[in-house]
Amino acid sequence: MIAAIRRRMRKLRSRYLPVVARQLFRPRTRLAVERWGSDYGGWIVPPSLLSASSVCYCVGVGEDITFDLALIRRFGCHVHAFDPTPRAALHVAAEAGKIDSYHFHPVGLWSADAELKFYVPRNRQHVSHSIVNLQGTDEYFVARCRRLSSLMAELGHSRLDLLKLDIEGAEYEVLRSMLADRIYPTVLCVEFDQPMPFRLTRAAVRDLRRAGYQICSIEGWNFTFVLAGASGATA
Repeated sequence: MIAAIRRRMRKLRSRYLPVVARQLFRPRTRLAVERWGSDYGGWIVPPSLLSASSVCYCVGVGEDITFDLALIRRFGCHVHAFDPTPRAALHVAAEAGKIDSYHFHPVGLWSADAELKFYVPRNRQHVSHSIVNLQGTDEYFVARCRRLSSLMAELGHSRLDLLKLDIEGAEYEVLRSMLADRIYPTVLCVEFDQPMPFRLTRAAVRDLRRAGYQICSIEGWNFTFVLAGASGATA
């Protein structure tokens, strides 16, 4: 009985919380936006803030790089993608192995340079693993992780024009370290993974707003932020 009630509560939460979130965190910019990528892996972004010279990091590849490749097709920019999952590496090799402007790095993103456990999903058909053990499983693999500032220094980047985070609950820790290091991507795409506590999402959005970000778009739990001062964005 208790297990059934919990399942019911999770279903209600997943159905109604996105509606609450959209009412609470309403987009506030007047930027024109477009959606690129598949139904599953696509993102809504403002094309006016990107160009051929944009530095784009897509963190959390899984088995869908349609958004990453859309950036390359639209702008001709270079995209750096990060994911330590072996299945992600195989997918990238098959879909983008011959694309010179797509750079895949088999590492994870965290708030420190460390070797960390990535826990498997409950459904083994799913590819996404979680540092924070989002689904409460026992099996894991160990992979190298880097702090965002470390990755940028290693790759020789002094700025980010776009950062996409789809990292299974690790986004909160990464966002805190990003702001602590005063790294402010112009466009910031974040999936706030569930079932992490909603208070964490609310606190993360508050901190990003304090740092000068405005919400450009919300689609489910996918939030697109733009930095105030970017063309058309307001503080």
